[in-house]
Amino acid sequence: MTDGGTTILVVEDNPDDRDLLARAFRKAGIAMPLRFAVNGEEAVASLEGAHGGALGASPAVILLDLKLPGRSGFEVLEWIKAHPVLRRVPVIILTSSRESIDLKRAYDLGANSYLVKPARSDDLLRMVEQIHAYWLGLNQAATLS
Repeated sequence: MTDGGTTILVVEDNPDDRDLLARAFRKAGIAMPLRFAVNGEEAVASLEGAHGGALGASPAVILLDLKLPGRSGFEVLEWIKAHPVLRRVPVIILTSSRESIDLKRAYDLGANSYLVKPARSDDLLRMVEQIHAYWLGLNQAATLS
């Protein structure tokens, strides 16, 4: 069970993908609220605010796209994993990239998981259910304080 935050941070610039994810989480009956950031700068600002207490606790898990405008997902991942507290938050890369170089770089920077966005909504629903079951159910999260 997670010992971290009470939200899931989704960093995704594509509004259609954000809507599909939100719909999949609702359809899966996952009550944990989603918090969205539409680019890397917004993600870092949100996480800095959460760490400072302004926005509440750090998220329980972060779903991070790689191809973001401005600060890339790789840069956000590197920033998170360099942070003394946030580095313990599981970061799941959720991207359309199947490129081996992206996969290797994400893991080298400390990603906890690398998932390719499915094309079909029922496959996305199954992925969301598995994310919930493993990362927010079975996984023993580190204490963030």
